[in-house]
Amino acid sequence: MSHRHFVKGPRHALIHALPLLVAGLTLGLLGMMLVGVSVGAASIPLDTVWKVIARHLGATSIVVDWSAGRDAIVWEVRLPRVILGAVIGASLSLVGAALQAVTRNTLADPHLLGISSGAAFGAIIALLHTGMFLGLATVPLLAFLGALASTALVVATARFAHATNASRLVLTGVAISFVVSSLGSLAIFLGDPRATHMVVFWMLGGLGLAQWTHLPYPLAALVVCGIYLMFNARRLNAMTLGDENATTLGISAERFRLVVFVVSALLTGAAVAFSGIISFVGLMVPHVVRFAVGGDYRRVLPLSALAGAIFLVGADMVSRIVIPPQDLPIGIITGLAGGLFFIGLMRTNGRIG
Repeated sequence: MSHRHFVKGPRHALIHALPLLVAGLTLGLLGMMLVGVSVGAASIPLDTVWKVIARHLGATSIVVDWSAGRDAIVWEVRLPRVILGAVIGASLSLVGAALQAVTRNTLADPHLLGISSGAAFGAIIALLHTGMFLGLATVPLLAFLGALASTALVVATARFAHATNASRLVLTGVAISFVVSSLGSLAIFLGDPRATHMVVFWMLGGLGLAQWTHLPYPLAALVVCGIYLMFNARRLNAMTLGDENATTLGISAERFRLVVFVVSALLTGAAVAFSGIISFVGLMVPHVVRFAVGGDYRRVLPLSALAGAIFLVGADMVSRIVIPPQDLPIGIITGLAGGLFFIGLMRTNGRIG
């Protein structure tokens, strides 16, 4: 399916409202995050949430009329959680959009290409076998190395099997994903049985372990890699036209694709290290954005980041209120949403063609 398909039709008129869309999604994200701090097993009024946050940010004139318990819930538990959810949602959506461009396949995402599985494998090794020998940086570092190794394995296998075209590259990624996932399961089986239950829950995806000290790692990856991808939005546009057309425009298609894979590995590794495997976000969100505003990556990338952040914060809210006081793994929520989304997508495409 060509990305240019999404440019046509009445929705193309929304392109001219891009600044309003960005502003609207930004306000929507802030509102969603505020509500995300408020709801949960112990509901906290929105005005109290505002005051707690403002007080911690230096507004000393605010009178403290809430308990220490509520203060801890807002500032120490829920606010880092919703910020982490927004960062990871934006990261996975950017990765999905970028991979779909360089592979020219709208089904590409970090999970299908084996990047998430590689990151998970690295994190499992850190949690069950090596220990935190570098402190808090151990898990994200090994997760990134695992994602990078999995990416390199996909590229090497594709070359060995002469599957370097975009479609067969995705199939290669699916095969490598199964292999690496099996290795991860083996690492869990050989690990300390007393710790495996935590890793299994972590593999299902969740934001319950979020802390302020964790946020700099995925946030730094999002800022650096997001700036790189948005700066190269025109190159991503050219890649959607095919390697030959990209080459005629002066782009080294194979080299650029490899760089995008490395950037995607860094973003995915940082995300998986702190949230576990969360599937379908990078698959769904770029579809919706392209359907709304067309396939120009100068619009797709920023809007995908914002929409992905909103989606994951909302999914985390659902995970906290379905079976309180327990948290439902967020990967279950995104998996259900992704499955229903693609059933609807197949039905729509069947009507069209």
